[in-house]
Amino acid sequence: MKHVYKTAFAAIALSVAAVPASAAEKVNIGVPSWTGAQAIANLLAEVVTSKIGGEADLIPGNNATIFQAMDQGKGDIDVHPDVWLPNQESFTNKYVEGAGTVQLSGNSYEGNQGFCVSKDFAAENSITDIADLGRPDVAEKMDSDGDGKGEMWIGAPGWASANVNEVKVRDYGLGDFLEPIRAEESVKTARVKDSIAKGEGYAFYCYKPHAVWFMFDVEMLSEPTYDEAKYTMVQPSDSDNWFEESNVETKDALKQVQIAWSKSLADRSPAIAEFFENFELTADDVSSFAFEISGNGRDAAEVAKEWVANNSDRVDSWLGL
Repeated sequence: MKHVYKTAFAAIALSVAAVPASAAEKVNIGVPSWTGAQAIANLLAEVVTSKIGGEADLIPGNNATIFQAMDQGKGDIDVHPDVWLPNQESFTNKYVEGAGTVQLSGNSYEGNQGFCVSKDFAAENSITDIADLGRPDVAEKMDSDGDGKGEMWIGAPGWASANVNEVKVRDYGLGDFLEPIRAEESVKTARVKDSIAKGEGYAFYCYKPHAVWFMFDVEMLSEPTYDEAKYTMVQPSDSDNWFEESNVETKDALKQVQIAWSKSLADRSPAIAEFFENFELTADDVSSFAFEISGNGRDAAEVAKEWVANNSDRVDSWLGL
């Protein structure tokens, strides 16, 4: 049996514009594993419960699960809080452009992604570019298990970006020197902290916005400039032979990140759907949320509640007040 957990929020109408409980405004919000998505999911839930007077449940799931549920339109999961494009383009092509069952927000923030090492490790070993990780002397210093290859975290299981990074390890010629590791982000964070404390080498997939920029002194390595002709990525959802059919030899283009929701939500909970259409954050907003959660160990729901209370003008603008 598939196991999910739900975090229910009490329905509280705080303003005259709040929707009465009889309107049955409800939403199930998908929660992917990365911290920024968790922060945004809790922020959406807080606005729905405290400002709209509705009900919100948080449902954990990976990208495929969340998009499939939104496509079905039954309310099992209604919204994805942090869609990175073009990383998740296979899903938006299928459900937004193709089936037409999912709505993508027109308001986005900018994301950047690459590979990072600590500033000290970079300075001590003259590491500035991704190609430097393929130097035998550098790879040896990143080999914590003695198997002859350095370890590099490429993302969590289920992340589209992890698939991209696995292809990059091959196409950048790093496969003989580095072992691509998939693990939950909490494992990566602990390993980064431990490696810095011990003065060891470690490389990892990194992106902005993210709490890591507030937590540690790290830097993003340079990569070949993005070139569409040298960037062909096929995701597992598109082909069983995705790895063989992909070729990625350049840095990713800057990302557009926004929320997506099931079009059926407009019929079931129109006030919530209208709020989603107006919802907008900046990359700095998301980095700040992520730092409070990952860096300071605060509860995501508590951070969201505090932010809503301190940013009433912005929240009101999302609600058309």
